[in-house]
Amino acid sequence: MRTILITGPGGSGRTTVAAATALAAAREGTRTLVLSADRTDTLGTVLGATTGPAPTQVTPTLTAWRPDATAGFRDDLAGFQDRASNVLNLLGASRLDPEEVTPLPGAEELTLLRALRDAALSERHELFVVDLPPTPQALALLSLPEELRRYLRRLLPAERQAAAGLRPVLGRLAGVPMPSEWLYETAARWDTELGAVEAVLADRHRVVRLVAEPGPAGSDAVRSASLALALRGLRPDTLVANRVVPEDWTPGLVAQQRKVLEEWQETYDVRALPHLGHDPRGTDDLDALQVPGVNATTSTVEWPVADHLAEDGVLVWHIPLPGAVREELDLIRRGDELVVTAGQFRRIVPLPSVLRRCTVAGAALRDGELRIRFAPDPDLWPRTP
Repeated sequence: MRTILITGPGGSGRTTVAAATALAAAREGTRTLVLSADRTDTLGTVLGATTGPAPTQVTPTLTAWRPDATAGFRDDLAGFQDRASNVLNLLGASRLDPEEVTPLPGAEELTLLRALRDAALSERHELFVVDLPPTPQALALLSLPEELRRYLRRLLPAERQAAAGLRPVLGRLAGVPMPSEWLYETAARWDTELGAVEAVLADRHRVVRLVAEPGPAGSDAVRSASLALALRGLRPDTLVANRVVPEDWTPGLVAQQRKVLEEWQETYDVRALPHLGHDPRGTDDLDALQVPGVNATTSTVEWPVADHLAEDGVLVWHIPLPGAVREELDLIRRGDELVVTAGQFRRIVPLPSVLRRCTVAGAALRDGELRIRFAPDPDLWPRTP
């Protein structure tokens, strides 16, 4: 099972590329599912088939699915109100009726992640092609399971469940009900569900594919997306240059696109898709694009720890951050975690176990790689006899 996550700046044609990628794989006999989070049926328009809350069979080997965020959000809220009825009654809160519920911001992303998890668990498909939202929202979506799991563990740590037997006594002493067992059970269930989503997104067989139109705006978007992906230990397997015009078009546009393409080719595996002269519609147009197929590469980038104890007395953590600027880089050590900020992007990452017994001894950014030096803490490091 492989997953291709496709994103790009708004208006770059990422949905078209996702549909064409899924169709090309299905043509080869691969059981393929293409997923989209768009509220409007852009995916169906491109494929020439209506898509919606129920999976649609486009061809014998291609299924398209656009899960309904509204229905999922209503079901989740109804379940929460049922489980929290005692607390809500204590507070005098009135229940919300399903008809008055509208999805909150981010509901589409959560619904898409849940659909991807359910599809992976069903094992009905060999390939998932996910039409992610535009790049900024897509990057937030990729980090969502990890961040939510971290919040849950901080707010409701599992070890607090050991005091379950004391809650009735504490409640009588305090005069108010203590948190019910369902709260911890709910947190544990959410953690399990988020863990399943995170496992799909972190699988080494998944790749992230960027789509952009060669030009100044596309160049800026690709540079920003590459840095954000690098902060998550990812890199695009392919950069799809969409709507590349032929040589006999407007000379200025041709020259502009060629310049950007040459710059991209120095860093990325670039695949150019032709401008068809119209918006692609239907399977014939998608076939004409000749999108790159599924390959055996991975988007995962390792962050190795190098042992320089014998020479310099330090361990060096190598974090590739192509495009990072020294003045916009910030590091904060918080216990066993490291807060890394690169420009407008930030990630909190757990330290490798060997570095948790060390103190930060310095850092440097060289050739697009952040190198953090750690010195062993004498109070925690095992002593050599």
